[in-house]
Amino acid sequence: MKAVEWLHEQFALNRRAQVLAAHASRLIESPGNVLDVGCGDGTIAALLQRHRPDLAISGVDTLVRPNCAIPVTAFDGRTLPFEDRSFQFALLFDVVHHAADADRLLAECARVVSEAIVLKDHLADGWGSVTLLRYMDRVGNERHGVPSPGNYRTRAEWTSAFARARLAPAQWTSQVGLYAWPASLLFDRTLQFVCRLEPLARA
Repeated sequence: MKAVEWLHEQFALNRRAQVLAAHASRLIESPGNVLDVGCGDGTIAALLQRHRPDLAISGVDTLVRPNCAIPVTAFDGRTLPFEDRSFQFALLFDVVHHAADADRLLAECARVVSEAIVLKDHLADGWGSVTLLRYMDRVGNERHGVPSPGNYRTRAEWTSAFARARLAPAQWTSQVGLYAWPASLLFDRTLQFVCRLEPLARA
């Protein structure tokens, strides 16, 4: 493990899990069943379930890790193996920008939920943002074999992608708080966002 990867694991990963679980707890406003798409080792979902025992959480991932903290199903990264509206909620934490077909993944998540998706991802707005995001992805994902194709979007591009998937942002914040000072000065900025997406009316 490289020194920068060790530092990331020691000082960033635990805080990230706590912060994202807190955002999800706030944005999921009612009890229900939750699908964690791209759940990784299930740490965030397990923290969320500890704070919110009224949620039943299961995961799905293309790379099923041993000893995942929640029940997990393998999928091909394109089609979720669930019926329409099988879940009230879905989590998408830093997953969409890794997808080979990001629009399809968003549409699949919209298909299987009835109430809302909690999504955290990156913003490619601002000078140097893409270069910095590529570096962050390499540090966080390279050793796990997670592809990082660099499909980062501006806020305008995200808005268009949500509309194509028939999703509407109901809440949005770019004040995510993933990093402690002074790392926050470089890595938080406006590079991160969390939002609650709700399906548009379906026929």
